[in-house]
Amino acid sequence: MVFYVAVLVGLSFGFTLLLQYLMAYFNISVERFASTAYLLVFGVTLASNAAILVPVYIHVSIMMAVAKMMMEVSPWGFVLVALVASVAGALGEITGYYAGYFGKRIVRLENAPGYDRLVAWMKKYGPWGIFLISVQPILPVDIAGLLAGASKLAVWKFLLPCWAGKFAKYLLACYLGPALWSLLPLPPL
Repeated sequence: MVFYVAVLVGLSFGFTLLLQYLMAYFNISVERFASTAYLLVFGVTLASNAAILVPVYIHVSIMMAVAKMMMEVSPWGFVLVALVASVAGALGEITGYYAGYFGKRIVRLENAPGYDRLVAWMKKYGPWGIFLISVQPILPVDIAGLLAGASKLAVWKFLLPCWAGKFAKYLLACYLGPALWSLLPLPPL
């Protein structure tokens, strides 16, 4: 897990440096790149979060790189990047929800060990449990989606806390990513 996080951090900083170099080399202003960057963050985050039970975190590196560039345009650019990414992330998690909702018909989960306990936990804590799972970076949110779908939780009761948790997590990543980047002693471009 530590190696995976180290690779993610390395990709994030490497992608940011590459993007800055290419923008300086081709003389592309950040203002011209803004709408495409938001679209890129939305598309990559949506696709990354649509993967069920396969941790795909490349969207975090792209999100941090775009947040760094958008902070040059506006001091609140990272908030918009986090907002776009959290909306896409919550929409991408719908695949896990519907896999749990319709998958119950395909696979008989009732006999699986611990299934009743997990469904009871989801019914008891519901949206708060989804928020807690989506705000932390370790467990995949697909687990919450599968449980919410299997326990027939309303889709809005899944999406709203999932979005809120992802927004808080992505806001922190978009703010701290560029801040950590500025602490590194790198040569100017």
